[in-house]
Amino acid sequence: MNSTDFSTTLLVDQTPKEAFDAINNVRAWWKEDMEGSSQKLNDEFSVKFGDVHYSKQKLIEVIPDTKVVWLVTDSRLTFVKDQDEWIGNQIRVDIAKQGDQTEVRFTQLGLVPEIECFTDCSNAWTFYIKNSLGSLITTGEGQPTP
Repeated sequence: MNSTDFSTTLLVDQTPKEAFDAINNVRAWWKEDMEGSSQKLNDEFSVKFGDVHYSKQKLIEVIPDTKVVWLVTDSRLTFVKDQDEWIGNQIRVDIAKQGDQTEVRFTQLGLVPEIECFTDCSNAWTFYIKNSLGSLITTGEGQPTP
């Protein structure tokens, strides 16, 4: 993991299992009408945000209550010159007990300051992780894009 890869962390009072289950419920925190499945190893799913962002992810590592890793196998970001910037990136969520709390660390390996979408993409991820996923874990209600 490169120290410049985008990463954000949140602490919740829920268990690692509750965090893990919420993370894998992508429809409830990222994109309601995603296609495919995001529950187990080798599952594939895609999300589309109008004509601005399309990406397809494959679950390449799933360790219950500990870690989930998606590989971005296809992507089109129409708001940047290199529309394939995400292809080959790994999106990794690590879950760990921190005292009485659970730490959820989200990292997109390849989303670095040198690429054009870094600011917009990292701002979007910060919202989805801190607000939507955080809310899903703590209250059972996320804030996914319809």
